[in-house]
Amino acid sequence: MRSRSNVLETAILGLLSAAPLHGYELRKRLNLLLGSFRAFSYGTLYPALKSLVARGLIETVDPDPVTTARPATGTATGRPPSGTKPLTGRRGRIVYRLTADGKEHLQTTLSSAGPSAWEDESFDVRFALFAQTDAETRLRILEGRRTRLTERLEAVRESAARTRERLDEYTLELQRHGLEQVEREVRWLDGLITTERDRASSRDKTAGTHDVPAPRNKERG
Repeated sequence: MRSRSNVLETAILGLLSAAPLHGYELRKRLNLLLGSFRAFSYGTLYPALKSLVARGLIETVDPDPVTTARPATGTATGRPPSGTKPLTGRRGRIVYRLTADGKEHLQTTLSSAGPSAWEDESFDVRFALFAQTDAETRLRILEGRRTRLTERLEAVRESAARTRERLDEYTLELQRHGLEQVEREVRWLDGLITTERDRASSRDKTAGTHDVPAPRNKERG
């Protein structure tokens, strides 16, 4: 349960690092970030926001209240009497924004590349925040994810080979579908890892050329 809470908090901090957001907009963006199958309800989101505020990682900004005109009464022209103040309508939505401590906490989280970063529960969020993650950490997370899925793939294949004769055709089909899903993700990760390594190689070559001193012109004489 705590792992899921950490994932949600990381997603919130990652979204707020781009711009302050009110709760409704934050929830919509979380749904886009994580996919509708992992949509979070208000009952989950607001306790997380409250916890982040209490820990000083985010803060609230009260917007100006919505104002409405006072009904026109008391004059023949229908205009409100002089000196009448507008009525205050419903309260505007509270806006949340990242604090300095929140930015530091987010960067610390995004720089970690341990097993918790590539597990099923958290990998999608960490991948969605790759634009804010350094190249070396991105590569370690992708490689860790690929290793974990490869281990899972071998375990499922061994289990399928042992139980194939005892399973009905529908269970076998479901098993095959699961294997194909994992195989597709492994191929996808292979492509991403290759891309990251190529980028790293290009950066190293570029840095290397900058380190080579320019040839000095020979003096005439």
